[in-house]
Amino acid sequence: MLSSAHRKGKQLLHAVFASSPVNAARKALSLRWAGMIPALVLLSACQGLTGAMDPEAFKPSENPVTVDSYTRNDRLAQLARAQHPRILATYGGEYSDPKLERMVAKVVGSLTAESDNPNQTYRITILNSPNVNAFALPGGYLYVTRGLLALANDSAELAAVIAHEMAHVTANHGVARQQKEAEEAVASKVVSDVLGNSQDARVALIRNQLSLAQFSRNQELEADAIGIKAMARAGYDPFAAAAFLQSMARYADFRTVTRAKDANLDFLASHPNAPQRIELARRHARGIGAPGTGMRDRDLLLAGIDGLLYGDTPDEGFVRGNQFLHPKLGIAFSVPDGFVIDNSAAEVVASGDGDIAVRFDGVKLPMTTGLADYLRSGWIAGLDVTSVNTGTVAGQEAGFAKAQVEGWQFAITVIRVGDQVYRLLTAAPRTSTQLDRIAANVTSSFRVLSDTQKTALRPLRIRVITVKPGDTVASLAERMVGVDRKVELLRLINALPPGYNLSSGEKVKIITDQ
Repeated sequence: MLSSAHRKGKQLLHAVFASSPVNAARKALSLRWAGMIPALVLLSACQGLTGAMDPEAFKPSENPVTVDSYTRNDRLAQLARAQHPRILATYGGEYSDPKLERMVAKVVGSLTAESDNPNQTYRITILNSPNVNAFALPGGYLYVTRGLLALANDSAELAAVIAHEMAHVTANHGVARQQKEAEEAVASKVVSDVLGNSQDARVALIRNQLSLAQFSRNQELEADAIGIKAMARAGYDPFAAAAFLQSMARYADFRTVTRAKDANLDFLASHPNAPQRIELARRHARGIGAPGTGMRDRDLLLAGIDGLLYGDTPDEGFVRGNQFLHPKLGIAFSVPDGFVIDNSAAEVVASGDGDIAVRFDGVKLPMTTGLADYLRSGWIAGLDVTSVNTGTVAGQEAGFAKAQVEGWQFAITVIRVGDQVYRLLTAAPRTSTQLDRIAANVTSSFRVLSDTQKTALRPLRIRVITVKPGDTVASLAERMVGVDRKVELLRLINALPPGYNLSSGEKVKIITDQ
């Protein structure tokens, strides 16, 4: 987890940008999926037909019931639909993979066929995010990230997550949250004091409350209980719920150590988790039957996730050890050993010992604007104007400057590549003597990639392999690329307990760029 000093340093990395090409930077570095192929699965419960049937009498409905038609006049569903684009923007858009969608659809279909409310329809979206998360909005909008699918080890674990989110919908938790008296009082005050009394302002406030809002602890526990019963009715092993909660908790701990990505977008950040909750899930399962009485269907899930993108997309660039490489932008740089890189669409931030941090992003800049003038143009808070000078980095035009804000000092480098200007900002406490050395090392590592180098960069993917005689956890972990702590991660993504020995013929997941 980031220390308070690290967090302060990261905040000041943003604070030093006084006015704002930050939005332009986000556009420059967010080369996300310009035209998404929808990954929506429309599902509804169905009844089996028995007996003879006259083919002539069977005709498709001229007005079929779909998610859109069912929710068209549902106010809460309309509000949830309005949040859909915001969710896509937060979680990287939709992830399209037909075989993956079919696998998820089969699990959701199994749950809806045994639902207490067969009239409820669902729209499930697979989100293109490495974060491990799933959530629901009123009206049957369900979301699951590819990061969660990569961590799951069988269909029962996925069913547990989806059944939990369905339970929020069927239990009207979204409605209950909106109707809580205290929240209504706060909402009323905000509307009257801040937003005004217009109807548009009230609708905007409601939409904001719906967006990724946390349910109460009691609602989460109720959804656990409802979901475990629902997955058991659908034939799944109810003990998979506790097992996957345990896997997510371990994965959260792993990410805390590596400080990878934004943990605020993870399931356990928006869902209460504790050993007691896992034990409650086991207790619910024991009330249904003994372990192993339901199906796990590992093969179905593994076939669906084989080839699934893992980690960053090519549009965000790749982190490989202490390097950041962006095949779309065609640039790369390194940070010192021991620094941890946090990559997002808007920026790259690396933090290391001594409360030193590095921030990288980019903006569009007209060729007619000189880099010295750009450095002096007012976007840097605390700029020492006498420090501004120009030169070259990796054969590219560059500008350099220093700044100080509160108890921190900054070294700024801007590098022009075409009409794009990349910004490297190194921050250190004012008392540190390491700023110049680290800034110089990061700056000198910046390079423009050749076409061959860009082509050679491939994203990481989940690959399902069959264990052969002589294979061990250690030997298979060595086949993984682009990740740290390989043995620990292989055990984690396959839910292998300590000391577990692989058997020939067993299927396991590894992470590779092949």
